Amino acid sequence: MSEELLNAPEETQELEQNVEQTAENTTPEVEVAPKKERKLHDFTSAYAEAMEKFDWDKVSDHNDRYSKDEQARLEDLYTKSFKSIDQDDVIKGKIVSINEREVVINIGFKSDGVINASELRYNHDLKIGDEIEVYVESQEDANGQMQLSHKRALILKSWQRVNEAYDNQEIITGYVKGKTKGGLIVDVFGIEAFLPGSQIDVKQIRDYDIYLGKTMEFKVVKINHDYKNVVVSHKALIEAEIEAQKAEIISKLEVGQILEGTVKNIVSYGAFVDLGGLDGLIHITDLSWGRINHPSEVVELDQKVNVVILNFEEGKKRIALGLKQLTPQPWEKLDPNLKVGDRVTGKVVVITDYGAFVEIMPGVEGLIHVSEMSWSQHLRTAHDFLKVGDEIEAVVLTLDREGQKMSLGIKQLIPDPWANILEKYPVGSKHTATVRNFTTFGIFVELEEGVDGLIHISDLSWSKKIKHPAEFTKVGESIEVVVLEVDTENRRLSLGHKQLEENPWDVYETIFTVGSVHEGTVTSINDKGATIMLPNNIEGFAFSRHLAKEDKTQVKEGETLPFMVVDFSKDAKKIHLSHTKTWQPDKESEEKSKSDEDKQKERDIQKVNESNVEKATLGDLNVLQSLKEDLEKEGK
Repeated sequence: MSEELLNAPEETQELEQNVEQTAENTTPEVEVAPKKERKLHDFTSAYAEAMEKFDWDKVSDHNDRYSKDEQARLEDLYTKSFKSIDQDDVIKGKIVSINEREVVINIGFKSDGVINASELRYNHDLKIGDEIEVYVESQEDANGQMQLSHKRALILKSWQRVNEAYDNQEIITGYVKGKTKGGLIVDVFGIEAFLPGSQIDVKQIRDYDIYLGKTMEFKVVKINHDYKNVVVSHKALIEAEIEAQKAEIISKLEVGQILEGTVKNIVSYGAFVDLGGLDGLIHITDLSWGRINHPSEVVELDQKVNVVILNFEEGKKRIALGLKQLTPQPWEKLDPNLKVGDRVTGKVVVITDYGAFVEIMPGVEGLIHVSEMSWSQHLRTAHDFLKVGDEIEAVVLTLDREGQKMSLGIKQLIPDPWANILEKYPVGSKHTATVRNFTTFGIFVELEEGVDGLIHISDLSWSKKIKHPAEFTKVGESIEVVVLEVDTENRRLSLGHKQLEENPWDVYETIFTVGSVHEGTVTSINDKGATIMLPNNIEGFAFSRHLAKEDKTQVKEGETLPFMVVDFSKDAKKIHLSHTKTWQPDKESEEKSKSDEDKQKERDIQKVNESNVEKATLGDLNVLQSLKEDLEKEGK
């Protein structure tokens, strides 16, 4: 034996002796080097070679040998005493020890595993010897310890169970542990699954609290492996049964049939009613004979109601229901003595631009057109007169019981202002009116509600030329008017404003006589001539041929010069002027004027002579004698 082995422990020396003896007995052909020259590595090689060639069948203890069957049984027991364990496996283990930090688990491997004690805090009843499922996170960590997890084992097992239930469409049981937005949280195999509110029941559920803490049956309808989400449904369990009930109900449906149902949902356009597994819709127009703004004014959730079947489609399984049809038609209850011209009271229920609907009684409405709200002819909407909810009185204008139509009016409650228009607004009377709007040709004014009139642009001023009425006044202002004409048939008044004063052209006619000369200022000049401002702010016009000055120059804008009136028209309100004639008189006119003067003198002399002759008498002999003598002299 080598020196190194001599210094080895006793166990090593004994092992070497046994191996050497066995090798000598079983492998005599192996050559062994001299002991003095053998080293430790020579021993190791020889040991390995001997173990490969060792025949365990020849080993005997006190000359006892195992039979082949017994040896096979012992080998099987030995093999089963050790488990083949891989990482990520889920296996069962027995609790060996428990302390505050960790729990030691025996899983039948060459070493025990460890679980963090926090994973088992939920179960205070665990004790040494209990079996639990664990997940192999690693067979050996940096310290040589096997790491296990009970929590991950439960999660993996739960996911496997959930996937099996989904694949097999299995009905599973879960515990409703809480609620969230849009549904409930359900514990299924230790996994939190989502139960949408729409999947709780076939009818709409509004109070989720009644399901908290309950154990219910579900079907897994969706699994998202990426986000680890599970969706379950309780509704899916009863849908098949509901479909069978629906088919049976539809087969017995008839138009006009009356059924009892429960209001399960209310929307803006109607109410859905559960007829025992089959839903029908009561449209808002079939809830009440009267006008309503929302179905909740007539029905409420979970209310038991009797409805009549109006229509249904077997293919689409849509059922139209009616509620108002179970009550009498309100037009049939309308007072039979009601007639055109009678007064009625009601409430405004709807207003549009063209009119307002007034409810006389539930289900009976009349329309007040906007034209029947005021005697005024101004264009306005019904919102200017009424608002929803007003209690009003109106006059029946038309009544159609068969067509269930009625038209009403409220302006008829007050006298028609045109009934005595000639008495209130005779021609020539003066009044104060309010300006309503303009047109290019005049101003529309209102004398009172329903009485309007027009002031033509030509009747606004005697002297000022107005291009547009907006230059003269503004909408909403008051204006004094005179009634010029009354048209009762067309309900029109012709009004004037300038007529409040005397026509100044009557005075101008005496001032601006033809041939008179006045100082004037040239305000504007154009191709035809110039506009001249005369005294009293009267405008005249001089044609270009009348603008020549004595120094052979033309007049300029802004100059003040003498002008002669050459033409005056009171009706046309025009004055024609000339500057040229102020320094260059018209000779023809002078001669004509002089000839006229001579003729006038002759006429005056003739009148005097005629007057003298009439005064003479036949008795005046002296005069006759003198006349005779004169005639004789002329004859000679």
